[in-house]
Amino acid sequence: MGIKTYNPYTPSRRNMTGSDFAEITKTTPEKSLCTSLKKNAGRNNQGKITVRHHGGGNRRKYRIVDFKRNKDGIPATVIGIEYDPNRTANIALICYEDGQKAYILAPEGLTDGMKVMNGPQAEVRVGNCLPLSEIPVGALVHNVELYPGKGGQMVRSAGNSAQLMAKEGKYATLRLPSGEMRMVPLVCRATIGVVGNIDHSLIKIGKAGRKRHMGIRPTVRGSVMNPNDHPHGGGEGKTGIGRPGPSTPWGKPALGLKTRKSKKASNKLIVRRRNGKAIK
Repeated sequence: MGIKTYNPYTPSRRNMTGSDFAEITKTTPEKSLCTSLKKNAGRNNQGKITVRHHGGGNRRKYRIVDFKRNKDGIPATVIGIEYDPNRTANIALICYEDGQKAYILAPEGLTDGMKVMNGPQAEVRVGNCLPLSEIPVGALVHNVELYPGKGGQMVRSAGNSAQLMAKEGKYATLRLPSGEMRMVPLVCRATIGVVGNIDHSLIKIGKAGRKRHMGIRPTVRGSVMNPNDHPHGGGEGKTGIGRPGPSTPWGKPALGLKTRKSKKASNKLIVRRRNGKAIK
């Protein structure tokens, strides 16, 4: 994938970049694998905003992606690589030999006509999904399960990969994209390769309207609000926040406060945090 620039025929176009979609080989989605996506603009069933800055955006259908990859022993052929508006990664449409079609995350290097397979007997090759026990140490993987059979939950966004560092007892140790070292059961599955669309992080949005097309509404700084709207608000001209530390709109500490539960069950599976500190 490459980055496309534009002629600056408006000020916003000057710094805007986009994808050239060089990897895309199929432009229309598979109807049987699409479902409607209901908008709620960040509101709950009472109509109250529970997630700020959501709303509007272009219409889109949800593509049903197979994160479980549990159809074992049956080779599948890649029909095409598609754009997915619901995620940063591209997706690949595959067709199994028995005729069933499915979407999977498209890893870097997967192209039309290639064969992929799931299960312990699959080769260690880009796009194949295997249990971690069958993957050699040092391999790069993505779409990693945390619980056997639940489907991939980690390492799914564009350009990301985890490295299998060690296998000991019932667990494999993975180095995640954040730098965290974490143990995952060996029976959990992962897909070989790096998630495609690697240059996604280099795209410059360029203008506010493009964010609105994505369904993201404006974010306003607390320091320019009134005191009844935000703890940082009020004062004449540009003033400080008037508190010992930054706060959320609801008065809770922000920016740096650790919110992970100290007694969370999965803490024992984290070998080293992303900040480099070992778990005691």
